[in-house]
Amino acid sequence: MVKSTKGGGPSGRAAAGRRGLTVKLRTAKGRKIASTRWLQRQLNDPYVTEAKRQGYRSRAAFKLIEIDDKNHLLKPGKTVIDLGAAPGGWCQVAAERVKSVKGKGTVIAADLKEIEPIPGVEFMALDISDPEADEKIKAALGGAKVDVVLSDMAAAAMGHKPTDHIRVVMLAEAALDLAEDVLDPGGAFLAKVLQGGASHDLLQRLRLGFAKVSHVKPKASRSDSAEVYVLGMGFRGAPK
Repeated sequence: MVKSTKGGGPSGRAAAGRRGLTVKLRTAKGRKIASTRWLQRQLNDPYVTEAKRQGYRSRAAFKLIEIDDKNHLLKPGKTVIDLGAAPGGWCQVAAERVKSVKGKGTVIAADLKEIEPIPGVEFMALDISDPEADEKIKAALGGAKVDVVLSDMAAAAMGHKPTDHIRVVMLAEAALDLAEDVLDPGGAFLAKVLQGGASHDLLQRLRLGFAKVSHVKPKASRSDSAEVYVLGMGFRGAPK
């Protein structure tokens, strides 16, 4: 059972405030230095600690909570699609806030990886780059329109920043392709990109299709991470 504070979920400030003693690890035999650093960072991350305490599947839940607290995307009764959903942190937040757990809203999650069932969430195992992916999602919607399309999709890093950026933007564009097909007027779109923000072409489409477009980097996103999110609000229709 996920525990929530008043207002539909925990705040990033609450997580950041729960800092304990710093844990230091020695490099174990057979473990690479990079793995040791990653594990040490996880053990000392207040958002990881808070996610475990409140029953969220990942620290990423607090990114969506922070963005939603400010922009009010996830309202009771709304229909949400979550792309790149594994392991399910964003789904949990969406299900809580649109009240799909109580049968009011709808949350459809999609990912290449299977995820453990989440109350109030319908999961689909698919690749968004598959030409048939959009049709499968629309079939699951039964012709209904969507209020919010979320995408936390990210390609595996190649270590070459320009290439990594292009690959992530391509995923964001695939998510936008779907959003333009299924969003209701006034709907919202949120997708991960990387430092430098959305590409010119992606921004152009967003500015034509949405009343308001902005880049956001929630506090729960690590300061040394290149990730940033692009947010479109007030869907006006796919640009011609």
